[in-house]
Amino acid sequence: MSRALLAGWQVHAFAPGLYPERGDLRDNRFDRLLGRLGGRWAPRGASLRRQRGRRFVAQVEAQADALAALDDGELGRRAAAVRLTLASDGLAEAAVVACFALVREVCARLLGLRHYPVQLLGGHALLYGKLAEMQTGEGKTLTAVLPAVTVALAGAPVHVITVNDYLARRDAELLAPVYRFFGLRVGLVVPGQERDERVAAYACDVSYCVNKDLVFDYLRDRISQKRRRSASRALVDGWLAGARPGAAAPALLRGLFYAIVDEADSVLIDEARTPLIISSDTDDPQGRALYEQALALAAGLAAKEHYRLRRHERSIELSDAGRGAVGEFARGLPGLWAIARAREELVEQALSALHLFELDRHYLIADGKLQIVDEYTGRVLPDRSWERGLHQMLEVKEGLDLSKRRDTISRITYQRFFRRYLCLAGMTGTATEVAPEMRSVYALDVVPIPTNEPMIRRHLGQRVYCDGERRWAAVVERAGEMRAGGRAVLIGTRSVAASEVASQRLLAAGLPHEVLNARQDAQEAEIIRQAGTPGRITVATNMAGRGTDIVLSDAVRAAGGLHVILSEFHDAARIDRQLFGRAGRQGDPGSCEAIVALDDELFVAHAAPWLGWLRARAAADGLLPPALGRLLRRLAQGAAERQNARIRRQTMEQDKRVEQSLAFAGRGE
Repeated sequence: MSRALLAGWQVHAFAPGLYPERGDLRDNRFDRLLGRLGGRWAPRGASLRRQRGRRFVAQVEAQADALAALDDGELGRRAAAVRLTLASDGLAEAAVVACFALVREVCARLLGLRHYPVQLLGGHALLYGKLAEMQTGEGKTLTAVLPAVTVALAGAPVHVITVNDYLARRDAELLAPVYRFFGLRVGLVVPGQERDERVAAYACDVSYCVNKDLVFDYLRDRISQKRRRSASRALVDGWLAGARPGAAAPALLRGLFYAIVDEADSVLIDEARTPLIISSDTDDPQGRALYEQALALAAGLAAKEHYRLRRHERSIELSDAGRGAVGEFARGLPGLWAIARAREELVEQALSALHLFELDRHYLIADGKLQIVDEYTGRVLPDRSWERGLHQMLEVKEGLDLSKRRDTISRITYQRFFRRYLCLAGMTGTATEVAPEMRSVYALDVVPIPTNEPMIRRHLGQRVYCDGERRWAAVVERAGEMRAGGRAVLIGTRSVAASEVASQRLLAAGLPHEVLNARQDAQEAEIIRQAGTPGRITVATNMAGRGTDIVLSDAVRAAGGLHVILSEFHDAARIDRQLFGRAGRQGDPGSCEAIVALDDELFVAHAAPWLGWLRARAAADGLLPPALGRLLRRLAQGAAERQNARIRRQTMEQDKRVEQSLAFAGRGE
């Protein structure tokens, strides 16, 4: 990796540690305010960037005919020459133009896919550390290979980061022939791999990773680094005694050089509300009886009198009366019950288990074990557990065998981790709304990229019913209509439980269908492959949202394309648009609509005071007037977004306080 490449990334020194990365940014609230203002204006100045990008695209396209006339051998020699130039001169414009043109030609030959001009424009934005906002279906997978090959040829390891293992594996396998042509190795990092497999994958020139696995591997490296430092005295003593020291296990990663974050708003915004934590298993001497006592006590406490329930923040706090009740219950009991703060935290966890965490929404039970469901992707998080006894509390609540308790040994927020990359880029279909936060937190400017074909998807509006029964009846009726017309239908739900309710309603109506949720993740590829065939109804959680490409048959395309039904609004309109974006991709026909109910989680959590007033104004069929429905959605989603933004800010502030306290104690993160 050349000094020219580092200079282009404005890297003058690495942070001390195992491998190259940036030091933590020491910004304050004023810095973040300026960043938010800059981010708000960045999309407005995108036209100037696009003009520069179009000049670049014209230069790339100008080389197309000459490259098409070359045989594979000569094309390979051109690639080798470009590699030498990039390795010595960094991202010099002439070398980048040549590299993009070569990648475009190679993709056309090996994959039968030639980059459109808008994809070249998106690749140019990614190469220089921007966040490319490309509409769903515009080919972000193929766009990412342009900067990935360019930076890898310049000598820097590349991480292409996505939200789940299905997308990571799909993209790595699809693009592997392209990377091989350029003499680059491509690795895949997904859940369930052994350590040696991960080391080999990160040692490749380009690594496709799942975001959570990448961050946890980084934390494991930090833990290993701390252990090696603390063991230095023992190694010296062993050497003096004549013992032969064993070789230390290699670090998993090679450093944080260049990253392309796919579905960047999901990873960097939606999932940034909570830190990622590595814990160690510890024995729980008091065991099941302690949790049973806490659950029994919590079940007898009264809301408002004994505790304050903040469902939208997913938090519970005991009141003075509640603390008094807990103290009275604990009188004379041993162990944790004798410590005021410990018993209060225990009961708050029990209250959380009873009132904030629901089966088949936040977790499911498989093979006799409680497994966490990722609320953003709809997927099971294997071998993950909640900390501070909450996981065990839920196991007791569900009558399962007790697992070991886990205590935190390392933690980091997404905000702090991703700011350590020497160069960070991202792409998504929905970034404009969060452009100020992207700029202030990650120094990422949003660059909107135009579509290749005009969007012809039809939005049929939204219907808001008074209750869930009427909503599901309407969903089933609409799905049946579309199926009868030869179209394919995708019904989106927010949870496993909701997807199974929808399935029951469809079965009762005699409508055949497929269900894609955390229970059926092994059949995901096949279910998605069939989802674009005539008359096919697919019910899916967020697993069928971001990054999922439903390929339509000719018959479905002729009948009007895919019809998407959103059965419940999400906290952010961005996520709703991601589901709608499964229809009408790359100029295909398609349509979408929302059919929701007032008792949905979004409205109950963020619009509860208005629900009674709204029900009184519903029509005889239980349907809310359209204008009121639109207003309700804007108000509820606005409140949810503000709440989530506050939580992210609090997470950053807490992370700084934890970092300072650990540094004072002489420990890392």
